[in-house]
Amino acid sequence: MSSQDRIQSLKAKHADLEQRLHAEQVRPLPDDNVLREIKHEKLMVRDEIARIRHTAH
Repeated sequence: MSSQDRIQSLKAKHADLEQRLHAEQVRPLPDDNVLREIKHEKLMVRDEIARIRHTAH
């Protein structure tokens, strides 16, 4: 898998996590632990994208 393919895959995962985060936030009594886990995973995906971009240049 090329760097660009990996970045595109991670961007799709990040968008999915964003949708999950929004869904959890708008439901009655959102679970703080679930919100924290989703946010953490989003940050990890974002950091991996940044690492790939940095090493590709």
